[in-house]
Amino acid sequence: MLFTDVIRTKRDGGELTHEQIAFFVAGLADESLPAEQVSALAMAVFLNSMSFEEAATLTLAMAKSGTVLDWSDAGLDGPVVDKHSTGGVGDKVSFLLAPIVAACGCYVPMISGRGLGHTGGTTDKAEAIPGYNATPDFASFRRTVGEVGCAIIGQTADLAPADRRFYAIRDVTGTVESVPLITASILAKKIAAGLDCLVMDVKVGSGAFMETPDRGRELATSIIGTAAEAGLRTHALLTDMNEVLGSTAGNALEIDESVKFLRNEHREPRLDEVVIALCAEMLLIGGIEQDRDAAMRRCDEAVTSGEAAEVFARMVTALGGPTDFVDDAASHLARAPVTRPVYAEGFVCAVNTRAVGNAIIELGGGRREVGQPLDLSVGFSDIAPIGTELAGDRPLAVVHAANDADAETAERRLLAAVTRSEERPSERPVVAEILTGQTLPMR
Repeated sequence: MLFTDVIRTKRDGGELTHEQIAFFVAGLADESLPAEQVSALAMAVFLNSMSFEEAATLTLAMAKSGTVLDWSDAGLDGPVVDKHSTGGVGDKVSFLLAPIVAACGCYVPMISGRGLGHTGGTTDKAEAIPGYNATPDFASFRRTVGEVGCAIIGQTADLAPADRRFYAIRDVTGTVESVPLITASILAKKIAAGLDCLVMDVKVGSGAFMETPDRGRELATSIIGTAAEAGLRTHALLTDMNEVLGSTAGNALEIDESVKFLRNEHREPRLDEVVIALCAEMLLIGGIEQDRDAAMRRCDEAVTSGEAAEVFARMVTALGGPTDFVDDAASHLARAPVTRPVYAEGFVCAVNTRAVGNAIIELGGGRREVGQPLDLSVGFSDIAPIGTELAGDRPLAVVHAANDADAETAERRLLAAVTRSEERPSERPVVAEILTGQTLPMR
């Protein structure tokens, strides 16, 4: 089979056969297909989409391109559940959710990705913790999940290797936003992880790949339908990404905020609402709780009691991080040489969140090309949420940069990304919808 024929089929709006998709996935996994041909097919799919059947076939083929985990012999006394976010700026939810849900009786084998486009990557953020092994062998991964209740790791070479290569190529070829490719990439890893059920956090807004609610629902429908085809129960929440989630954006800065959240010292309201809603949905879909309000109370108690922080500390230690990390995170995390507050006047009324994410890339905290090393210390902290009145000593944010020139550039980019007005804007819901297989039509 000539791969140029596969490209032409999709370029001309045709539907790929099972054999063509299998050929493509095999070539991804063994790297026999050159990056330029992979890029060409990705762009053809981006422009012409895929049918539900094509997306399901691609998903399952990528899931089976490497090791598929099986937890049935692990002696776990609770459901194996996970959450996945479609990506945003300042999205550190995974580091909060995994220990909270584990403290409530679930097991969370979270296999995450690196930064994609303007969004930060959970694996990159985890590697801001000194010594933390984000790519352990499967034996260590299984042991940590069984003993601690959760483990947050990156995608290893053995797990969905076809997706791992495709993911990196999509990141630098302008093909990230394709619904079927996002669906296949997400679910390939989750199916390979051997989950009982999954909760999706579908971000919608200026900092999301899905910028409108309709596009968000389209992706949720695609994910729920494809997951059902593979026997994976999935719910989806549409959540707001019209501004940075939480008070920080940047790898080490977000880890520091996560620790403060788990210690119940600082729980930024929008971040708190998203985290608790997602955690509660995981308890519901996993059968731990039957009532949503009760599930939310239980998740909140996991934080206020300190149980979630204890789980997080044990996970960090089990994966090679400092034993005192939760007690003294600031002394372990990288710090940028230059910090600079950015001042402005008026009410924050809108944010081009994608531009904020791109500003972090310019600072060195995100990638322009595959494999680029990151400066884990840079980013923004003390970010003023929409509705904040900027007056007196209240900055729009604090820039963390490697040098003065980078800080000045980041300041200009941040000011250009934020719209201010003389009147306080109206509030938006943070969690817009909760969708299940029963509430969405399958395509």
